[in-house]
Amino acid sequence: MRISSVIAQLAASLVGTVAFSLLFGIPKKYYASCGLIGMIGWGAYLLFHLWMGPTFSTVFATVIVVFLSRYAAVLMECPATVFLIAGIFPLIPGGGIYWTTYYLVVGMQNLATKTGYSAVKTAAAIVLGIVLVTLIPQRVFHFLGSRRLRRNAS
Repeated sequence: MRISSVIAQLAASLVGTVAFSLLFGIPKKYYASCGLIGMIGWGAYLLFHLWMGPTFSTVFATVIVVFLSRYAAVLMECPATVFLIAGIFPLIPGGGIYWTTYYLVVGMQNLATKTGYSAVKTAAAIVLGIVLVTLIPQRVFHFLGSRRLRRNAS
């Protein structure tokens, strides 16, 4: 993959995440954090995709997005869903769902089955990534956040 393509994808994920944050009604002060989390998640997906398939890449990228969302929530004292819903946006298999529907409408059941199965696997990978990080106790994030805040106060 060319570096210009990666930079373009990272920029698009940043802009797309911020735009989704705007549409979702997230307060303006969180736009930058949401955009960065979405961009980091997509960058992680691209990086992991060099070594593994799209499903496992999605799991690991989702783990990073959820972890960063929970950490940002502690630092900014707001719900983690503010960052999670926006940050997960680039990983959603929207294209796969679109093509599945398109193939169903035009009568190409084999392609519909293939793209639909891939979209379902990606959605399941997102759920798995969310569950894995949700199992980490909230006090871990408070501990990490308090360490950072103490270090900045010194």
